[in-house]
Amino acid sequence: MKNYLIIGASSGIGKALAEQLASAGNQVFGTYNLNKTENSPNIHFHHLDVVTDFKLDFLPEQLDGIAYCPGAINLKPFKRLKVESFTEDFNLQVLGAIKVIQAALPSLTKSENASILLFSTVAVQSGFNFHTQVAVSKGAIEGLTKSLAAELAPKVRVNAIAPSLTDTPLASKLLSTDEKRAANAERHPLKRIGTAADIAQTAAFLLSEKSAWITGQIIHVDGGMSSLKV
Repeated sequence: MKNYLIIGASSGIGKALAEQLASAGNQVFGTYNLNKTENSPNIHFHHLDVVTDFKLDFLPEQLDGIAYCPGAINLKPFKRLKVESFTEDFNLQVLGAIKVIQAALPSLTKSENASILLFSTVAVQSGFNFHTQVAVSKGAIEGLTKSLAAELAPKVRVNAIAPSLTDTPLASKLLSTDEKRAANAERHPLKRIGTAADIAQTAAFLLSEKSAWITGQIIHVDGGMSSLKV
């Protein structure tokens, strides 16, 4: 049995990951901000706002893995974006991850196979219209992943997943009609929208001992979007 911290475990990919880890018999310490969630078998929920009210005093002495799942999707032309929007995004997605990792590192280093998992996006390395705000923060996450992987090796592994559009509440505005869903599915070589379970399965693998020789990697789980033209 392992102990895992899932930041943003009440919705989307974080929820799917927490449930998968818990169903395998692990203890999951999940956080929520707006989506209040009751404890369930092997999942212990705690309120946490990584921007304004930061506390991790509920963590066990030993922690085997962290997944930092909070995200935001604000797709606008660059000329319509305000500097404050970039700052808000960076505080949530980058500085929030940094604060969590720094606070949890003493517990992580007590594990024999500790793993940190972050989330990027296919838009960082591929480049899409109107994705400037998203790509700025997630680009920083990719830099953080590689730098931390080097610094924390060999004790703690650090990887990131770069998904394409995934069917979660975060992406609901982009998938709000059958026409939007069909158009977005068609853009992917595998001709469908990714699910939270698709991403969670890879996330669980990267947190586990099955990926013990993988660190410093940006894993693309994107239906072929980043590498195939069909």
